[in-house]
Amino acid sequence: MSNLNKALLIGRLTKDPEMRYTPSGTAVTSFSIATNRWSSGPEGERKEFTDYHNIVAYPIGKRNLAETVAQYTRKGALVFVEGRIQTRSWEGQDGQKRRVTEIIANDVQFLEPRGAGAGAGAGAGAGAGAGVGAGRPSGNATTEETTGDDVPRDVDPDDIPF
Repeated sequence: MSNLNKALLIGRLTKDPEMRYTPSGTAVTSFSIATNRWSSGPEGERKEFTDYHNIVAYPIGKRNLAETVAQYTRKGALVFVEGRIQTRSWEGQDGQKRRVTEIIANDVQFLEPRGAGAGAGAGAGAGAGAGVGAGRPSGNATTEETTGDDVPRDVDPDDIPF
């Protein structure tokens, strides 16, 4: 009999991703997502529950997944994560035994254009305009929606470099 360790999640980032580097220079990005599920309560009423998942992304082959996630996602972004479940244990500085369960990502797919969704605040908005130039429509302006002052409202998916 063979074993399977696979996690498939669709959820929203609960905070901006954090990228750091190992001593050997490998990029590692950590982030968490929230997923929602529905279940019946004690009296039969439907209740929504939220689960939180810690995700870790490393470079995989020639794909630098860690840097791509850190650069192109923000709090509130909707993502699809495929990976494996891993539990780590260690002893903290206070002598207490600690455990964490996380998803080691093999793939992260962005399910919304940059700047869309709950994360479209000041930080996400700045990234949304990066692909189209400083307030000027790009050469493919016929497919972009614009506001009254000809500032693009959304990024053409063809302008995203992944």
